[in-house]
Amino acid sequence: MSFFARPHYRSEATQFIDQLKEQKPHLDEQQVAGRGLLWDKSVDRQLWQEYRAGKVSQKPYVYQTNAGETAE
Repeated sequence: MSFFARPHYRSEATQFIDQLKEQKPHLDEQQVAGRGLLWDKSVDRQLWQEYRAGKVSQKPYVYQTNAGETAE
């Protein structure tokens, strides 16, 4: 057995998560459903290509005034 192995040790975070999953067995399904709302989306590559083609380039420093203009 390794000197660094701690087979009986469980961190407080692991204990909390295990206890939470025991109290709420439907938690895993809720997590998967929540992920589906925000992350698991199909990507329309044609739409993104059109979006990128229509993008207008921006000046390197937006707030820079023209050199010929003076502030009054």
